[in-house]
Amino acid sequence: MTPRELASLDEAIAEILRHTGGRLRVAAPLGIGKPHRLLNAIYDAVADHADRSLQVYTALSLTPPSAGSDLERRFLQPFVDRHFGEDFPRLKYALAQRADALPPNVRVEEFYLQSGAQLDSAQSQQDYASLNYTHVARTVAAHGINVLVQKVAREPGGSRLSLSSNPDLTFDLLDEIAGLGKPRPLMVAEIDPQLPWLGGSARTPDGFFDLVIDLPGPAPKLFALPRQPVSDADYAIGLRASALVRDGGTLQIGIGSLSDAICHGLILRHTRNEEYRLLLAALAPGFAESELVHRVGGTEPFRLGLYGASELVNDGFMRLAQAGILRRRVLDDAEAMRRIADNEATEEDRQRLDMEGRWLDGGFYLGSNELYEWLRSLPDNQRRGIGMTRISHINELYGGNEALERLQRRDARFFNSCMMMTALGAAVSDALADGRVVSGVGGQYNFVAMAHALRDGRSILMFRAVREARGVAASSVLWNYGHCTIPRHLRDIAITEYGAADLRGASDSECVQRMLSVCDARFQGQLLSRAKAAKKLPAAFGLAKRLATNTPERLAATLRPYRQMGLLPDYPLGSDFTDTEQRLVRALGWLKSATSTRRGKLRTAISALLHGRSRDAQAMARMQLASPKGLGERLSARLVGLALSKTSA
Repeated sequence: MTPRELASLDEAIAEILRHTGGRLRVAAPLGIGKPHRLLNAIYDAVADHADRSLQVYTALSLTPPSAGSDLERRFLQPFVDRHFGEDFPRLKYALAQRADALPPNVRVEEFYLQSGAQLDSAQSQQDYASLNYTHVARTVAAHGINVLVQKVAREPGGSRLSLSSNPDLTFDLLDEIAGLGKPRPLMVAEIDPQLPWLGGSARTPDGFFDLVIDLPGPAPKLFALPRQPVSDADYAIGLRASALVRDGGTLQIGIGSLSDAICHGLILRHTRNEEYRLLLAALAPGFAESELVHRVGGTEPFRLGLYGASELVNDGFMRLAQAGILRRRVLDDAEAMRRIADNEATEEDRQRLDMEGRWLDGGFYLGSNELYEWLRSLPDNQRRGIGMTRISHINELYGGNEALERLQRRDARFFNSCMMMTALGAAVSDALADGRVVSGVGGQYNFVAMAHALRDGRSILMFRAVREARGVAASSVLWNYGHCTIPRHLRDIAITEYGAADLRGASDSECVQRMLSVCDARFQGQLLSRAKAAKKLPAAFGLAKRLATNTPERLAATLRPYRQMGLLPDYPLGSDFTDTEQRLVRALGWLKSATSTRRGKLRTAISALLHGRSRDAQAMARMQLASPKGLGERLSARLVGLALSKTSA
């Protein structure tokens, strides 16, 4: 069937309303695969019409950040306009839902939320669906969707279409719908000329879509995540993690500064190995020579390279490919992969690896503008090495090709972040003790379970040992918590800035002792007392003296020389901020921490008034505070000036 091509949203809405009779049950991809303009038009067509209804099934409805305080506005607004584009179409349903303002005839159900953005939205919290990524397709299919909308890429100079950024659930969803005997939904594609063309498993068959919308004029920018600075704690975690990766193995990583730190550590290991070893020795004496590193990872450069198999393709994978690390290729041929694993590859196998082999498989991609441009500009022979594919292939072993996937995913290391862990090895990653959802389970449980299912796989959960709220520090290593994402019976390796705890197969007593070793010194005594009260440690057990050095001050002093020599930059994978904005990010971060309490606000304000004018004219001009007017602006200028001076080193 030849799809009907449309050049206006009005035509598309008319077809959708005709097909659904005004009762819309719409599935849309997560992340950048959403056609924002089309979804906004759908929302407008329903929201003010009580005789129509709209149910949206999706996840990760990305929205540019908005400012709170005046200082945040001064910094953010120019950056947001430049980075996202002044014409970026914010999702109307997402803005309404976050304000609890969705009309009664519109409902939005998401299985993953933009992290922390919807904690105070009753509508978001009530309509969140707690699902493993691999269970989403069957759940949405059971809802009987009648429309599927998705952004697609058109082949340059051709007519073929690709799901590009998001083949993760679309194919699986249609299979589930067919399996239930339900009618196929109206398939609606919106062509985005900025979406990189990726063929292979992301390409759709001819006639896959019923409607193809190709809007005239320039398209808005793709949503690009602003890259965040990497802290000392992040580096301490990432560097240890980088030594737990086996050469010739498989890599899965998440998103954020912890993943950036891992990738930078891997790149240092491969390209500046001597300095990497010295840095690792200074950070964690004896760790590189430990039994854990010897058994699980290594510190040598990558001779064989790595294969990426990750639900998310991000900037880290781009940098690993550019550094020559991501280069182990796999084939969709179990017999050939078995010969390769046994070092019995034929000449034909080697030729096929070069021509057909993939060095990266992913379910969706999301990252910086630089990542998108890299994907767009890859030569064909390199682009063929990337397989964007179904989440049922990436996130589990049981999709029908288990023997092949076990061979492909040898020595797999699954790196994921969590918020907190208990001393008995349970992880808290997606929600709070009161039940409110911060983000979602996503694929984390899938990867943890897969690590245990693979004979040589390991799951590594990473988290910062301390979290702060309103100026009060609290331990992220807890005795217990009112919510659990990963149960303690799936405990494996945990890493904080103070160490790596190998928990797989450990008794409860061993687990508690190892978690104490990665706990901040300020909170070890309380945790120890709870463990003894629960009979998990002997009454006579005492803490090793070396654990008293688990402090942020000691960590900062250890890493400072390497920061100063440029080995550990704030933005190891690149920055979306100008040099002036990077200075302001540090300064405003310090200011937010310094004024998080009432006493801190007063103390900082007095210091700012005594400090005088800032000498950083570029930064003050960027904040529109070069010539402050009125008492409020003058105080703001002094506060920013003080913060710049405190963080200038």
